Amino acid sequence: MENYARLMFTQAVQDLQAQEGTKQKYETFYPHRTQDVLSQDDIDFIKRRNSFYIASVNSDGWPYIQHRGGARGFIHITGPNSIACADYLGNKQFISMGNLKTEPRVSLFFMDYLNRRRLKIQGEATLIDVKDADPNLVSQLDQRAAPAERVLQIKIIAMDWNCPKYIPTQIPEDAIGQILGSEFEKLRSENQRLRDEIARLNKGR
Repeated sequence: MENYARLMFTQAVQDLQAQEGTKQKYETFYPHRTQDVLSQDDIDFIKRRNSFYIASVNSDGWPYIQHRGGARGFIHITGPNSIACADYLGNKQFISMGNLKTEPRVSLFFMDYLNRRRLKIQGEATLIDVKDADPNLVSQLDQRAAPAERVLQIKIIAMDWNCPKYIPTQIPEDAIGQILGSEFEKLRSENQRLRDEIARLNKGR
């Protein structure tokens, strides 16, 4: 993989760092952060995520950000520097898909709001029709929510762990369920019962 700073710290960025007095710090710090392959910590972190954000750029230079989600483990590690996940039928705007036709470079954010950790990845993405994808990989895709139409494959070019500053602490639903145990299901069932009752009462007005 490439060094994240070498890839992302353009001359304009370095000029701003120099103005703010951080350029020398980064020049000392970042060269030691280059790695050849995903570490086990990187892999474990990615595999535990139930969503990520992916940014692409269209042919006119406009950026576009899309959210991808699924059950934990829906992101597969397919190589020492590559990941993949199912691409489902969406609203048929095809913005990300169209962008990748002309520019494969993407930027990904993997967020862990509970532990306030953030992994940034720069990569090259391809969308492959599920009929043309590796059958072994397709068989492992999470297709409980919807059938996969394509496979999103990303070759990781560079990555960087970001600081926790300003990341809000949020507790995901499945973590709450683990904490509360059986009581969580009771509360969720009761909440749904109340929602249904309110809907019934509103319908009878």
